[in-house]
Amino acid sequence: MNRTKEIAETPKSAVVEAAGESQPVLQPPADIWEDADGITVLADMPGVSKDRLNIQVDKDTLSIEGEAQIDMPEGMKPLYADVRATRYRRRFALSSELETDSIEASLKDGVLRLRISKRAELKPRKIEVQAG
Repeated sequence: MNRTKEIAETPKSAVVEAAGESQPVLQPPADIWEDADGITVLADMPGVSKDRLNIQVDKDTLSIEGEAQIDMPEGMKPLYADVRATRYRRRFALSSELETDSIEASLKDGVLRLRISKRAELKPRKIEVQAG
């Protein structure tokens, strides 16, 4: 990120407590970049469908949570599975320079794309010079 520091990752936790028991939670890898109009976040969340995805903004915190659904063919049991956790959770701190009321989100092929615009008064703008 450049000087404006629109988004900063909050402290991570590999395991969360839920209803008195520990559940492993995956932190989706994320790519974040900035342009003159705002920031874009791409988060890898394979197996998560739109109805199992929850995105919230609370003051200056962006929360992304999702539950992956891994379907097994009927009558089959897994002998081995690398995937132990099916819950994703990641939180980011947002700068006050961002317009959190107009976040755009899309999910395609297991990749969540969020677009967060900068507030209009903070965007760079060109000043037209009048002759005469």
